Amino acid sequence: MARKSRKETAAVAVQEADAACRAAIYVRLSVEDTHTHSVSIETQQMIIARYLEQYPEISVYDTYIDNGATGTNFHRPGFQQMLSDIEAGHVNCVIVKDLSRLGRNTIDTGYYIEQYFRIRSIRFIAVNENFDTAAPEDAHSGIIIPLRNMINEAYALDIGRKIRAQQRQAMKDGKFIGARTPYGYLKAEDDCHQLIIDPVAAVVVQRMFRWASKGAGLNTIAVRLNEAGILTPSHYKKMQGKITHENLLGSGKWQTRTVGVILRSEVYTGDLVQGQTKTVDHRQVKADAEEWTVVRDTHEAIISREQFAAVQEILNQTASRAKAREINAYTPNLLKGKVFCTHCGGSLHRQRNIRKKSDDVYFYHCLSRSRISKDACPGVTIREDALLDMLADMLQDALDTALGQYTLSLAELPRQAADRAELREKITSRKQEIQRLRGIVRSLYENLVQGVLTKDEYFDYKEKYESRIADLAVEMEQLEDGLRTMDAQTKQHRALKQDAAQIKTDRALTGALIERLIDRIEVSHNKQITVRYRFQSEFETYAEVLEQCRNM
Repeated sequence: MARKSRKETAAVAVQEADAACRAAIYVRLSVEDTHTHSVSIETQQMIIARYLEQYPEISVYDTYIDNGATGTNFHRPGFQQMLSDIEAGHVNCVIVKDLSRLGRNTIDTGYYIEQYFRIRSIRFIAVNENFDTAAPEDAHSGIIIPLRNMINEAYALDIGRKIRAQQRQAMKDGKFIGARTPYGYLKAEDDCHQLIIDPVAAVVVQRMFRWASKGAGLNTIAVRLNEAGILTPSHYKKMQGKITHENLLGSGKWQTRTVGVILRSEVYTGDLVQGQTKTVDHRQVKADAEEWTVVRDTHEAIISREQFAAVQEILNQTASRAKAREINAYTPNLLKGKVFCTHCGGSLHRQRNIRKKSDDVYFYHCLSRSRISKDACPGVTIREDALLDMLADMLQDALDTALGQYTLSLAELPRQAADRAELREKITSRKQEIQRLRGIVRSLYENLVQGVLTKDEYFDYKEKYESRIADLAVEMEQLEDGLRTMDAQTKQHRALKQDAAQIKTDRALTGALIERLIDRIEVSHNKQITVRYRFQSEFETYAEVLEQCRNM
């Protein structure tokens, strides 16, 4: 591939201040900045507000805030929402207090300032640096902006290293490091690094260890907690106001995994075991045991060390028996991720019934009654072979119906060819008209220079012709979309005919066929099957799009 000229690559027009400047105010506060008043959310907003008092022509579309978000990457909710509004055309200017608020990553920050904003004609203003891409002296900032970004990134890396070093030392000193305490504990009011017992949750923890020490399994304990109506750890912390974001909440039902984590945690013996995870390439991974920081007797225990050790022995024995059990390979699960309970909405679990004198039989059943509580669901059980047999019949009927509707909406082959030719002709005519109008627009400037047109006449004609060009471009895109829809619908029709023929010839459904045709299957207590197909409504768009294109 031939190299592009550097002049060509760098030939980006200087951004001019838009008369209708719709600004996005972006403010960000990092975790390390929380104690620094000079960069607080309120301070940043005040500085930008004072700046805007000098420029009444700039209107504020919205303010985007990322509180406690790192500047070393751009996976921030407020920043991403701002990008969405830029793409939607709502915003054509971005204002920040300084460059470090946009980001502290040299490469990515430079990309947004030098490429992303420029290509989209987004004016960028950093108030404290007195930087504005609408100003000629800042339009091509040369080495200044990359240099500032490098300084910001180095600062972020240095701060990050200091914070991690402080956290490691605090762990070694027996201080609790974490945003949320383990279930059963609270933070002391006068020391956020000191754990104290939560009298309500601690009783639940003691009860769980007592059940486990008497041989109750993880699932049994989870069901008992659910039937007793005890809040899960995340919902309990929400009630306390410790968790506010919905994404941090689970289903509200105790799960075996949650029970297992609590029963394996040494924190309940009064010891702190921290640093069990580490960050590698921006991902959280498990750390080796020798990397953990363990400090004994840092807080009041909820259970004794003897009881904890006894429970660990029981859990280890259970795990050993499960690993030693010989398990034959399951047959492929053709309906994986497709089958759900009509009543509670949970996915149905596939279970094998081992038979000595015949082939194993597979069942799908709802786990809510055995995993959550007995009254959580009426219960659903169905044999896999019976379900697949019913699905074959239902698929055949649905395909016959859809193909019949396709046949009504698809024109005869000669008419299809005529429709395609008509659409292509309309597309060609609009392309030619756009080229003609662009030539006229170019000639308008010559007429202005030669005095044939006045300045007002020039802008009036230019606006009319460019508006017509824009309308024609929209029509051309609609016609091309119609052509693509015709081709896609015809291809879909052929594919569905092949699938229907395959089912008629061989009723044995394949995983590929199910994935292609079925979106969701629901089974009720009395074995009523409801299926949501992937192809049901696709044919409806064909006639609508074709009729719209014919009228253009």
